[in-house]
Amino acid sequence: MRNVINLNQNWKFIQEDVGLPKALPLYWQKVDLPHTWNAIDGHDGNGSYFRGQCWYAKTFETPSQPFGGQRVYVEIPAAGQQAAVYVNGTKVIYHEGGYSTFRADITDLCKDNGDNLLVIACSNEEKSNVYPQTADFTFYGGLYRGVNLISVPETHFDLDYYGAPGLKVTPKPCDCGGAIFELETWVTKAGVRSFYCDPQKGFFLNGVLTPLRGVSRHQDMLYKGNALTKEDHYEDARMIKELGANTIRLAHYQHSQEFYDACDEMGFIVWAEIPFISVMSKDPAAHDNCISQMKELIAQSYNHPSICFWGISNEILIGGISEQLIENHKELNALCKEMDPTRLTTIAHVTMTPVECPLHHITDVISYNHYFDWYGGKIEDNGPWFDHFHELHPDISVGVSEYGCEGIITYHGPNPQCKDYSEEYQSLYHEHLAKVLDERPWIWSSHVWNMFDFGCAARDEGGVAGRNNKGLVTMDRKVKKDSYYIYQAYWSKKTMIHLCGKRYAQRAGDTTEIKVYSNQPSVTLYQNGKLLETKQADDKVFVFTVSLAEGFNTFVAEAGDLKDSMTLEKVEKEPSIYVLPEVNERAEGVANWFKLSGDLDLEAPMEFPEGKYSIKDTIEEIAKSPEAFEIAQEVGKILMNVKLEVGVGMYEMARTMNLEKVAEMAGSRVPDGFMESVNAKLIKIDKVQ
Repeated sequence: MRNVINLNQNWKFIQEDVGLPKALPLYWQKVDLPHTWNAIDGHDGNGSYFRGQCWYAKTFETPSQPFGGQRVYVEIPAAGQQAAVYVNGTKVIYHEGGYSTFRADITDLCKDNGDNLLVIACSNEEKSNVYPQTADFTFYGGLYRGVNLISVPETHFDLDYYGAPGLKVTPKPCDCGGAIFELETWVTKAGVRSFYCDPQKGFFLNGVLTPLRGVSRHQDMLYKGNALTKEDHYEDARMIKELGANTIRLAHYQHSQEFYDACDEMGFIVWAEIPFISVMSKDPAAHDNCISQMKELIAQSYNHPSICFWGISNEILIGGISEQLIENHKELNALCKEMDPTRLTTIAHVTMTPVECPLHHITDVISYNHYFDWYGGKIEDNGPWFDHFHELHPDISVGVSEYGCEGIITYHGPNPQCKDYSEEYQSLYHEHLAKVLDERPWIWSSHVWNMFDFGCAARDEGGVAGRNNKGLVTMDRKVKKDSYYIYQAYWSKKTMIHLCGKRYAQRAGDTTEIKVYSNQPSVTLYQNGKLLETKQADDKVFVFTVSLAEGFNTFVAEAGDLKDSMTLEKVEKEPSIYVLPEVNERAEGVANWFKLSGDLDLEAPMEFPEGKYSIKDTIEEIAKSPEAFEIAQEVGKILMNVKLEVGVGMYEMARTMNLEKVAEMAGSRVPDGFMESVNAKLIKIDKVQ
C-alpha cells in the first residue's frame, strides 16, 4: 500500500543563499509549510519583490512500516520556480518549473534508524530557459504547496513518470448510458462525460448545449501569497460555485491538485494551461522547459474529469510572431494530442492578434483576451468584434478567455467612466458583457478576468499598487464587489436579489440612481418604509431614480420572498476618497503634451531615419537614452496610465514592446496626431550605441 506522510511542520528557513548545511541549522527561522517568502512584498506596492535563492531544512524519520522491500520518495507538489533537493548531503533531484509536482526516490540514502536531513534550495530568480518569463502577476518563491514523503512496495505504480500518480483512467461513454473505463498503468468519481465544441452552436456536454460561462483564477491571497491551504482552495471553488459559474480557467500555470479535486467534486469544466506567456524566450532551452511543463501538467492531471481543455499559451504575440514560435505551438499541440487524445486544446490570444493568423488553426478551439474600452476601443466593440470573427471563420470555435476592468471598492460616483477605477464603472462594464455573452451561446466559453484581485508587484495604478484589481472579489475574499452579483443574476439557478452601491453610502444631490440585480422578473423598491415603484427588466438590471430625503435613507428591494437593504446618507459634498485624483490628470496630460509639442506637423508621414529613435524601437532600447526615455514615460502615462521606471514594476513587463504596439493596445484612446508627434520628437534623438 502507498503511505503518504505529510512533512509540513517544523522547517528551518533562511532568506539568503547560504549554501548547503551539513546539519540542521538551529539559528534559521522556524516556518511551517505551505510557505512563500513573497507573502507580503509580492503585492505590497513597492514595485518589486525579492527574487533569489533561499533554503529550507528539516529532519525526518524513515517510515515506520517494515523497510525491507519498500521504496521511499520525497514529493514536492510545487516549488517556485526552481528547486534542488538534498537528502543527507546528497543532491537527489533538480527541477525547473514552479507549478508542477516532482519526486525523487531516496530509499538508498535514508538511514534505517535515526534522523535524516532533508534540505531544499528553492529559487524564484529569473532564468532565460524557465517559463514564465514576463507576465502580469507575481512569481512567488517558496515551498508553497508543502512537502510529502511517500513509501510504496517494491512493485508499485510508477512515481517517476513526470510526477503523475502512476495510473491513467480514460472513461468512454457508451450509447447504453454506461461507460467503459480504459485503465493504463505504469508499473515498476471518476467522472464520466463527453464533450465537444461546435463552431456554430457552442460547447456541448453529454450531448446538451452548455455555454461555458465562468471566471479565471490565480492561486494567491492577501498576506498569504500563493501558500494556500486545502481549505483555501476549496473555499475559492465554493465562492465560484455560488456565483453560478460552470467553468474556470486556471491561469497561467498548473494549479494545486487540491483545487482540481475541488473542481471535480463541484462539477466545473476546467481549462488548464502552462505559463508559456507574453514573450517567447530567445533561449532555445526554454522550449524544452515548455515541453517538460506540458508533460507534467497532463501526466499529473490526466485523471481529473473536470479538465476538458489544455491551454498551450497566453498572449504570446505580445513578443511578436516568428516561424519558430509557430512551430513551437504545433509541437506543443501535437504533444497534447499524443499524451491525451480525449481532450481539446486551446490558446488565449492577445487582443491585437489579427483575425487572420497562422496560430488560429493549430489548436482545436481558440479564445481572445479582449479588454475593449479599458485598454482601448469602446465597450460596444465586444459584440460586433465576435460577430465579425464568427462570420469570417465559421469553422472556428471562438471564446473570450479574458475580459474585465479594475474596480476598487473605495471609488464611487454618479457618473462612472472608463479608467476612474470605480466600483460603479466596473458594474456597468460587466452588465454589458454579461448581456453580450448571453445573446451569443455560440461563444464556446467566457472567463472573467478575474475572480479575485491578485498580486502583481509590478503594478501601480488606481491608487492601489502591487495588485491587479480586476477581480469580482477582493484579494482577501472578504468583499464581493457589485459586479459579482450581475453574473450571479445571469448564471445562478438560485433566486437572488442584490442592491448595488452599498459602499457608495454618502451621496450629494437631490436625486440618485438605485440599481438592483436580480434573476426575478420584477423588483419592488421601498424607501424609508414607503413603496416607491415596481419595475420589470429582461437584462437582470433594475434601475430606479429616487429623491433623497435629508439625513439617512433606508432602501429595501423585494422580489417575491427575497429582500436586500441598504442605508444612504444625503450630504452636501461627497467624500474626496470617492474620486481618484489621476482621473482629471490624464486629460490634462494629453492637453499639455500637444501644448508642449509646439508647431509639430501632426499629419506628417511617419519617418524612421537610421541611427535615430522612433516608435518602432522597444522601450528597453529607448531607455538607453534619458532624453528618449522621458518621452516614452510620458506616452505610457497618457495612454496606459502606467509608470515606467527601469528595472521596476511595469517596465519589466513592457520593455520588449515598442511604442507602436503600446498605441495599438490603447486603440481609440490615442488622440489624432499623438503618435505622429511622439515619433517626430524621437527621430531628433541619436541612438545610444
